[in-house]
Amino acid sequence: MSARQYLIAYDIPLDGRRTRLAKLLERYGDRVQYSVFMANLTPTQSIRLQVELEDIMRAGEDSILICDLGPSGRPARARCTWLGQQRLLTPQGTIII
Repeated sequence: MSARQYLIAYDIPLDGRRTRLAKLLERYGDRVQYSVFMANLTPTQSIRLQVELEDIMRAGEDSILICDLGPSGRPARARCTWLGQQRLLTPQGTIII
């Protein structure tokens, strides 16, 4: 299945929940701001991530925004405008070391 790129932002008031949520998102993608991540996800991964996020968050207190930026074939820099310091993102495709 084809992966799509997602931007995920959160507003979590409690430190413990916020830390658990950030660690979960680090497994799926790259932190681009303090509370913002970018991730390339297949449909299955996207559903799994949403379930895991819902398990951590409290709907009445927390807020998570998930934006589908489209197919992950185009680099994030082609879809986003960055002002100021840019974050390094995990390269797409094959990496030979």
